[in-house]
Amino acid sequence: MEAQRHAKPLAEGEWSTGFCDCFSDCKNCCITCLCPCITFGQVAEIVDRGSIDCCAAGALYQLINILTYSAWMYSCCYRGKIRAQYNIRGDACTDCLKHCCCELCALTQQYRELKHRGFDMSVGWAGNAARQQTQGGVAMGAPASQGGMTR
Repeated sequence: MEAQRHAKPLAEGEWSTGFCDCFSDCKNCCITCLCPCITFGQVAEIVDRGSIDCCAAGALYQLINILTYSAWMYSCCYRGKIRAQYNIRGDACTDCLKHCCCELCALTQQYRELKHRGFDMSVGWAGNAARQQTQGGVAMGAPASQGGMTR
């Protein structure tokens, strides 16, 4: 709730919080500074709608970081996914610059965005889906379905 008091209203095409508003959610800021793989895992699970588990995504992020020091490239892809799902302005070049120059600020902004869209980041995708069902299917900010080819 604390972070939501500092958030600006959701405007079409904008992030709900600024890039450097890391301290509007002190708990997540501290977790991200100490172990960014946790924040990344939570973001990835929600953005990928549960197709990847928080722990698996976080472990993959950490493994990439240990082996190549370039986990920011992996997390940058998720920034693009969030922008596409919520119709937020931006481009891949800016996403890469933000993740390369300040990975922690980029991760915390993505986390706050999903939180402001109605997700309880601590329960993962399954918990949020169950919560949505118990609320009678009321939309809680889930990403818009991307149509595609079906069999």
